Amino acid sequence: MPWPRSATTVAEPGGSAEAVEGNGRRRVLEAIGLDDEHTAVYRLILQAPSASIDELIASAALPAGRVHEVLAELERLGLLARQASAPDRVVASPPAVALRPMLLERERGLTQAHEALVQLSELYRTGAARREAPDVVDVVLGADAVRQRFAQLQASATQQVRVFVLSEVAFLDADENLAEDDALARGVRYRVIVEKPVLERPGFIDAAREAATFGEEVRVLPTLPTRLIIADDAMALLPMRSHGEERSSGALLVHPSGLLDLVVSIFEVFWANSTEFISTGDLPGSHDSVDRDLLKLLLLGLTDAAAGAQLGISVRTVQRRVAELMETAGVTTRIQLGAEAVRRAWV
Repeated sequence: MPWPRSATTVAEPGGSAEAVEGNGRRRVLEAIGLDDEHTAVYRLILQAPSASIDELIASAALPAGRVHEVLAELERLGLLARQASAPDRVVASPPAVALRPMLLERERGLTQAHEALVQLSELYRTGAARREAPDVVDVVLGADAVRQRFAQLQASATQQVRVFVLSEVAFLDADENLAEDDALARGVRYRVIVEKPVLERPGFIDAAREAATFGEEVRVLPTLPTRLIIADDAMALLPMRSHGEERSSGALLVHPSGLLDLVVSIFEVFWANSTEFISTGDLPGSHDSVDRDLLKLLLLGLTDAAAGAQLGISVRTVQRRVAELMETAGVTTRIQLGAEAVRRAWV
């Protein structure tokens, strides 16, 4: 698909449009470290709904081999992705998602970098407005590229991040997810729903309780349909396949659209039906909040051994505490204890 060879520019007082465009390119160079060739190719992609390699070669005035090298580098940096409806074509990643983490790492050029980001975002919006319906979803191929997008979404979030966590392998291991720590430190709210088997991971309860002090809420459901992360209401990432032997290392990046609205609504429905399990206070008549945590874990279906392992107590201690709670509640079975705990708002 053809597109204009020159960027849309706005002349400043006392300067030509060409001068403004040149200054913008220099700002990009200084802000994110791209050379002229990378910047030229990226700007071409930004102005089009999508682009084939042949179209880029024809418009970039660069040797074919060099265009291939530039595209590979832009993809490595997370600045472009493969189009969902035609994998041989590329689309630009939203500058606000792909470039912001780089800008934040270069504090000296922060002001100039934000000006470049605004300019590139405007180019992106111009091209995105002409996108066809299938292009509201980009395909991200390869485990490294998926992990990069996962981190970028968190780094770009300003208000909240919503996540589904399956018991199977996640987008990124918890100890590798430094972007989450940075986002929480910026005041970004996290709402996380985990599958019940995740509660049995060693140290999960302690980690969730610590994260709660930084504004992360964790809830539980027996099962979830897929892994998912939503950054603000701007972008969502979910795997191409979540279960079974055909699970791949690719993911789908969902742009603002009716589809994204649906994904956000689905999360909110799951959130409303999920169960909290982090203690907010002591259980009346008991020694400490361990009893509240114990009741919640048992009601969620964990065994005595699994619940005890999460709380750092033995199976015998679990059984003793349950017996004491049954006596306090005036019941004779665990089923009755569960009903009475809910009635008395112990959980």
